[in-house]
Amino acid sequence: MTKRASITVECTDGPVAQRAEDAFRLIYAEAFAAPPYNETEDDVTATFRRFRSQTRKRTFRGALARTESGEGVGMAFGYPLGSHTGWWDQLAEPVPDDMRREDGHRTFGFMELAVREPWRRQGVAGRLHDALICGTECERVLLNVRQDAKAAQSAYLSWGYRKIGEAHPWTGAELHDVLMLDLPR
Repeated sequence: MTKRASITVECTDGPVAQRAEDAFRLIYAEAFAAPPYNETEDDVTATFRRFRSQTRKRTFRGALARTESGEGVGMAFGYPLGSHTGWWDQLAEPVPDDMRREDGHRTFGFMELAVREPWRRQGVAGRLHDALICGTECERVLLNVRQDAKAAQSAYLSWGYRKIGEAHPWTGAELHDVLMLDLPR
């Protein structure tokens, strides 16, 4: 398909995302192989080991963008953060306790967003983002984005996110900005 193909965005729950893992994985692997990410097959394997456990969460939400012929071009997924999330523990500088408070409903953890290169700059990422958080009852969305991922940074800031800190989200990770989006009530 050409870049101008009609794109549909399908929202998924965990079981549907599990059945579509190959599409999620292909999109992720292609998008994150490029700089500044330079993810290897080992990195992709680790991400999708986590993906399998994440899709088992009752509150998992996914979004998959496809062409008319069914080719996967973009994906996103996440879920509300539980009361014992370690997300806040990764921050370089602590934030107030009230900001850290989680109850399984307050904050939607936006785990991944990726669009394959031929379909970038056509609004696919924004559609995936909106589809993923549309209808969530959370107050806010939280995500990590690499500081050197300028296109991603620009998109998130244009969608209303604000930086609340910095973190190394996992051992050995590059420094990421921690961004938050307050959702309308």
